[in-house]
Amino acid sequence: MTRRLSILLVEDHTGIAHQVLDFLDGLQWQTDHAATGALGVQLATQNSYDVVLLDLNLPDMDGLQVCRAIKAGAPSNVPVLVLTARDAYEDKARGFRDGADDYLTKPFDLREVALRCEALARRRQLHVRQEMRVGAVTLLTREGRALYRDVALPLTQTGFNILLLLCREHPHAVSRSALLQHLWGSQPPDSDALKSHIYALRRQLDLAGGAGVLVTIPQLGYRLAFDAEGGDGG
Repeated sequence: MTRRLSILLVEDHTGIAHQVLDFLDGLQWQTDHAATGALGVQLATQNSYDVVLLDLNLPDMDGLQVCRAIKAGAPSNVPVLVLTARDAYEDKARGFRDGADDYLTKPFDLREVALRCEALARRRQLHVRQEMRVGAVTLLTREGRALYRDVALPLTQTGFNILLLLCREHPHAVSRSALLQHLWGSQPPDSDALKSHIYALRRQLDLAGGAGVLVTIPQLGYRLAFDAEGGDGG
């Protein structure tokens, strides 16, 4: 796998967290860290990650409770890889029943952590349809093309990537920080490039008859305004 992965590590042990984060940073992966279960749930439900690495022994919440909350609240079905010292069969069975996608006991080889992350992300991508329909928008993901009511939208690659994330997370809003991470990782442009790309995407939707489809949510981000039946919002 050549693309960089976006990883959330939920781990309260400072030494282990530093080891994992340093190793993944060395792979040029994008990483966030939460030292508590509550922060882990918050980050996982507000941002888009390829994989969540989850310790079970957290100071404020049981890790399995965190796993259930992430699976219930995350805008996309993010894979959860449990990293824990609990190595009994009963613990593993409970973890899988509560939504864990994979299980790795401590001590672990960091190279194996990376391999398992790649496998989980790859498996997740296999379930992503090559044609995605949200409301009146159709994305041909393999071709990198977007249509609005079967009319082609002349988008830049960045505009397509923005629309792709908005469609994946629909009907949820996507935060500005999540879009910045999705587009540019940990090194976003200095200028307000995101605002310019949003303006261009909104203009193309407007010209195709989709006025009002791309909505700005104050203090949060952006979302696509389609009703439950798939028509235009409003």
